[in-house]
Amino acid sequence: MPLLTLEQLTKGFPARSGQSVAAVKGISFSLSAGELLALVGPSGCGKTTTLRLIAGLETPDSGIIRLADKVANEIPPQDRHLAMVFQQHALYPHLTAAENLAFGLTLRGIGRAEVSQRVNEIAAKLGINKCLARKPAELSGGERQRVALGRALIRKPSLLLLDEPFANLDAPLRRELRRQLLRLHQDEKLTTLLVTHDQIEALALGHRVAVMNEGQIEQIGTPTELRTQPATPFVSTFLDPRIV
Repeated sequence: MPLLTLEQLTKGFPARSGQSVAAVKGISFSLSAGELLALVGPSGCGKTTTLRLIAGLETPDSGIIRLADKVANEIPPQDRHLAMVFQQHALYPHLTAAENLAFGLTLRGIGRAEVSQRVNEIAAKLGINKCLARKPAELSGGERQRVALGRALIRKPSLLLLDEPFANLDAPLRRELRRQLLRLHQDEKLTTLLVTHDQIEALALGHRVAVMNEGQIEQIGTPTELRTQPATPFVSTFLDPRIV
């Protein structure tokens, strides 16, 4: 059974004219347990709206969101057992890195000893052990994004949603964090949906890649399938042939 299934999901937003403009137009796909699916497309194509619908931060106009065997449309965000990492890390500026990592666990009433153990474990995996006593303003951009990723992973969610998590970092740091994310995914077998406009990132990380354009899914397939068997003219022209 897929862990995530979208069925004819649609979402529109009001325009200046007063009419609704569709950001997501009846998309359907599923995500298997342990899979990393990359959703790639140009800016404004509906990628982030799709992610926000899954997270419960937006309400669909029509269609169904299933998490495992449950229809999730009416389930509050905090009860969907998923975690989301945004492009802007959104750390609490008055808390240390360790306190940011622990925040969600503390809210759930998890004991201090277990919280400390899990903070140290995730910090070791992300290589931020020496940063735990610092506040976000004292961290580099890469360190802040590692803390944001750790804050999501420490909760052990059923589904991890990543919205352009490395977009604000320079190229060498993006490559480093992509490798780190791939290792973490392989170790944790965590079901992940990654939204990105970066084709290199999508093709390097995704077991499968969904190409989105103007609110619709043009094609879903393995990186090899997308390169060698493009299903639509958009896919054939959107993907850069120089990316190996």
